[in-house]
Amino acid sequence: MATLLIIDDEKNICSLYKKELEDEGYSVFTAQSAKDGFEILNHNKIDLVVLDIRMPEMDGITALQKMLSNNRNLPVIINTAYNMYKDNFLTWLAEDYIIKSSDLTELKEKIRKILARGKA
Repeated sequence: MATLLIIDDEKNICSLYKKELEDEGYSVFTAQSAKDGFEILNHNKIDLVVLDIRMPEMDGITALQKMLSNNRNLPVIINTAYNMYKDNFLTWLAEDYIIKSSDLTELKEKIRKILARGKA
């Protein structure tokens, strides 16, 4: 069973994603800040991170750079409500860039594909 980390400052998003992804069979940690996310990453084996961009204290792009400087092989999916960051070349470091939606079908499919690719 793969372990996911959801980092999003919106508590409701974290709760929804946790429930939906646990229903898919994943073990899921949530963090409402990048700082809390790094704490989880430092103490657990995480297979994939779903990361928001707009967060207080440290934005997702800065967090992405820091995560990948510590572990270049960590798959990260940017999951944001804002399309405008897609042109920021720093977001290209992520495995994928998904616009938030109440329908999590696309997110679930991307997670499945990325994790399957890592096991091949």
